[in-house]
Amino acid sequence: MKVTVKCFSSLADADTCDYKDSTPYELEDGETVTALTKRLNQSPENIKLVFVNGKQAEMNSVLKDGDQVGLAPATGGM
Repeated sequence: MKVTVKCFSSLADADTCDYKDSTPYELEDGETVTALTKRLNQSPENIKLVFVNGKQAEMNSVLKDGDQVGLAPATGGM
């Protein structure tokens, strides 16, 4: 299955997870946001907010084909 990901602030990296354009990733059926973060070489502890298809989600949320994922770190006051 294919999902797209945007990373914000200090999580953004042009090669793995950009904030300008969604970065596509192939995942196995049933994989979670946590599994995706491991593919991105991001520590789950560094992620404060998760959005799937524009709605707040959890790290253990199971992803589906076509999902759009947004990841943001804790920033000032969060």
